[in-house]
Amino acid sequence: MSEKKKFIRDSVYGDINLNKFEVSIMDMPQFQRLRRIKQLGLISLIYPGANHTRFEHSIGTMNLGSKLAEELELEKDEIELIRTSALLHDIGHGPFSHVSEGVLSVPHEKLTEYVIKNTSMKDLLEEKFDVNEIVDIINGRGHLGPIVSGELDVDRMDYLLRDSHNTGVAYGVIDYERIISNLKLENGLILDIKGVQAAEGALVSRYFMYPSVYQHHTTRVVNSMFRRALKRTIDEKIIDENDIYKYDDNDMISIFRHCDNPFVNDIMNRLDTRRIMKRVKTIRLDNFKFPEKMYKINQDTLRKAEAEIAEDYGLDKDYVYINIAEYPRFDEMKTQVNVDGRLYPLTKISNIIGALSKARFNIPDISVYVDNDEKSKSEKFKLENYLELPEIDKDKFHGIHYDQIKLI
Repeated sequence: MSEKKKFIRDSVYGDINLNKFEVSIMDMPQFQRLRRIKQLGLISLIYPGANHTRFEHSIGTMNLGSKLAEELELEKDEIELIRTSALLHDIGHGPFSHVSEGVLSVPHEKLTEYVIKNTSMKDLLEEKFDVNEIVDIINGRGHLGPIVSGELDVDRMDYLLRDSHNTGVAYGVIDYERIISNLKLENGLILDIKGVQAAEGALVSRYFMYPSVYQHHTTRVVNSMFRRALKRTIDEKIIDENDIYKYDDNDMISIFRHCDNPFVNDIMNRLDTRRIMKRVKTIRLDNFKFPEKMYKINQDTLRKAEAEIAEDYGLDKDYVYINIAEYPRFDEMKTQVNVDGRLYPLTKISNIIGALSKARFNIPDISVYVDNDEKSKSEKFKLENYLELPEIDKDKFHGIHYDQIKLI
């Protein structure tokens, strides 16, 4: 008698089939923890629908990994290995996903490796797989690695689709089926020329999701507030950083609310009541001749500048935040395209992608945030008095930043 098929009804793809072993993995406590870790961290404070979790994303990534593996005509055991690796690729994420990672000394990929190799999850996986092969694929290593972690991988495809679907931001809608049907596995994932238009759509989607969702100015400051509170709990040994893979969002909220540190309590109260720091200064990075230099400014330098601003304007240094938007990497631009048997980078094939590469600094900025009640004290200060900024490009036309547009 054949095994009865199980499936999960997903909000993005519909029914996703599961085998018995995959169900066993999903029923493990390490995987169930992902139900309580939001995919987009604190972005639900900006987009109320962004309550989807790492649990859903992991299943969606498995689904796309399976589709791509079948399209590549891999062997059955390789397809099963890809499905399991994709399912587990985020199992080491800490509370609120990438938000907590900004404080930790170990990236989530290393925590994922630890969970797979050093917890009860290992015992289950070794019934069918070599855990080292799973870890290699998750980290993009080996022949199959680029499927889950590469320039144009199934992880990125799913989170663009899922994040767009749940935030209601239409930019993330991509033609993933067209991309998958035009990928070949030849010393990495190679895109056929027929898939370039779909890849362009994916890159444009990421480009606009960057300021609208992932690096929205309010996203950045709520993340900064949470990280400062988390660092305080780690420094004061309220929580052990080495155990972060055991915590979920609810655990962290409870710790923040009930610990003895008044600053941590206050930050949690501010997030609960949405009393968020407000911007008093913003400089777009494309104002500078060499915007890349901004990413050489380290965190200690930023903290020193915050303290100096606080002292000069009578502010509490714990409530002054200088934030530089994350570096706009867009790794998909490195994808190799097959044109009549010869390989070219996507930036050379597509004028659109080439333009995006040049325009990547049009959106990110450096911003200073303070308590809303203190805005009037510090609105006229000059950031260049506190940080060594790159030279301004005076000959360049500076367009209007999206956040500066006011509808009257």
